[in-house]
Amino acid sequence: MQIKNVTATHKKDFRILLENLSFVLEAGDKMAVIGEEGNGKSTLLKLIYQPEKTEEYIEYEGEIITGNARIGYLAQELTEEQKEETVWEFCCKNPEFYEQSPRELAEIARKLGMDTELFYAQEKMGQLSGGEKVKIQLAGIMMQNPEVILLDEPSNDLDLETLDFLERFILETKAAVLYVSHDETLIERTANKILHLEQIRRKTRCRYTVAKCDYRTYMEKRTQEFANQERIAGKQREEYARQQERFLRIQQKVEHQQNSISRQDPHGGQLLKKKMHAVKSMGKRFEKQKEEFLEFPESEDAIFLLFSRECSVPRGKKVLEYSLETLTVEERILALNIFLRVQGPEHVGIIGKNSCGKTTLLRKIAMEFLERKDLKTAYMPQNYEEKMDLEQTCIEFLTETGDREEINRIRTYLGSMKYTADEMSHPIRELSGGQRAKLFFLKMSMQGSQVLVLDEPTRNFSPLSNPVIRRNLKEFQGCIISVSHDRKYLEEVCTVIYELTEKGLVKRR
Repeated sequence: MQIKNVTATHKKDFRILLENLSFVLEAGDKMAVIGEEGNGKSTLLKLIYQPEKTEEYIEYEGEIITGNARIGYLAQELTEEQKEETVWEFCCKNPEFYEQSPRELAEIARKLGMDTELFYAQEKMGQLSGGEKVKIQLAGIMMQNPEVILLDEPSNDLDLETLDFLERFILETKAAVLYVSHDETLIERTANKILHLEQIRRKTRCRYTVAKCDYRTYMEKRTQEFANQERIAGKQREEYARQQERFLRIQQKVEHQQNSISRQDPHGGQLLKKKMHAVKSMGKRFEKQKEEFLEFPESEDAIFLLFSRECSVPRGKKVLEYSLETLTVEERILALNIFLRVQGPEHVGIIGKNSCGKTTLLRKIAMEFLERKDLKTAYMPQNYEEKMDLEQTCIEFLTETGDREEINRIRTYLGSMKYTADEMSHPIRELSGGQRAKLFFLKMSMQGSQVLVLDEPTRNFSPLSNPVIRRNLKEFQGCIISVSHDRKYLEEVCTVIYELTEKGLVKRR
């Protein structure tokens, strides 16, 4: 597959997302696409798979050469139409589904850690857990046996066991794989090529880098190259400043001599004239030399987020003592005898297999917190639409009073999260998953929340933004109760980890 000189422009604000992008994806390549939120990563995958999926908001030119290659595609989000389909109807739209024997379907289900009966379920796709949605889509791709695989956030909501399978699948498949992921561990373990999409100079210029190496090597090389370039550029300018200082002293001295020489000394005047000519030539050489200076390296600014230290919980305070005899979904019992005690500024992580009820449990815990008056709580659901009106703009979502001072403050905060002025006024439905996640974090920080209830908080952030998010959550002085399968998040942020099982919550760390 070959991408040749592809330029993609947003129809609404005419911002260029991709500019003259070119690369080749060969069999065996595992290319991870990285970049900040809103830089066109998902758009690129859609353009390759079905350009018509982008017609509503993107104009593009250039060549996308796929030949007759079979392409498998996993979308970051299902369409509204797909959400209303039953699992059985969704599966039946894949022609290869009918070619699978019961044994083959059972083997695919086993690898994905799911029940074979899920293929035939009458439950709507939109009602499945996040992990189940991803597994059904991955199963469809495995049935197709494609030559090129496009994955948009494939690790979203997958349990740790299935994440291990996903890593093996990417590594072992003979197909070329192009994937977008927030999961740094996944990228570190699987990618042999990196495509880095950047928006620099306040999102006014696009830049891309193709690196034929793994993620860690790329980041180390990039850091080293930037450091070397900055050092050389700095030295060049220091030396230029010293040269300029010497040049100005010489020029002033010659000018003084010219002004002081007697008219009765024409020979001396001629010598000074030649000397001044030489000085001016020296100045021109310095200016030409300046034009050849190495530029200071340009990189995309990191997002800035800060929770106030006032958003704290005293260490001795009993934050939560929650018990539940049975955790059920539509009369199906998922777990028994759940008990969770949280004290002070603990950072709790809850893990468990897909569809075990983690999101359901977290939602119940969030509802209990939100009814309390003694603690200010913010809830970030897995499905953002639960707490977001997608027709609102970013500013409308964040504002509480609507006064000019508040709106100016919101614009400043949005700018720190790398939103352009146009993006601030876009309906939320036009924003990427990562940009929507940023809005939640901004709202939580602005509200001064003491307790954060978070369902997969890092799932839509880029591998470049995630370290910032993890650092801020680690330093958060309040209480965090979260569901996550992000291995770096669990390791760096969570002070205690519980696994949700059929017998309740089991402490794992």
